[in-house]
Amino acid sequence: MTIQAKLKELNITLPPVSAPAAAYVPFVRTGNLIFISGHIAKKDGKPWVGQLGKDMATAEGQQAARAIAIDLLGTLQAAVGDLEKVTRIVKLMSLVNSTPTFTEQHLVTNGASELIGQVFGDKGAHARSAFGVAQIPMGACVEIEMIAQVG
Repeated sequence: MTIQAKLKELNITLPPVSAPAAAYVPFVRTGNLIFISGHIAKKDGKPWVGQLGKDMATAEGQQAARAIAIDLLGTLQAAVGDLEKVTRIVKLMSLVNSTPTFTEQHLVTNGASELIGQVFGDKGAHARSAFGVAQIPMGACVEIEMIAQVG
């Protein structure tokens, strides 16, 4: 099954690249690697604000991470033109806005990792880091960046 067919099956429409919120570019290609800048969680087009362990539960954080994965895929598509050119999702790095006692950052990030796996299959198996942080720009609950390899 093609990636576009898989996205259609999952009822996912990829968004256009969002304009950067500061002095950076959405992605950089060097050799066969695409480095995608961090994307924050959005809900209804606005930052998805919250702090895990305070006013958000793990399940909601997973939904936010999944929404970020969709945005990341939109940026990746803009970077390469066709997601079929992606040979591997190399790594995700996730920042979770969380209280000092919240310890499920890895489970929150699964929301993104699981979607990437559904879309890319074996090519979507990636290395990953998930960190708890005191705050994310605009109060967003989660921010994720991606590194992908293209043919």
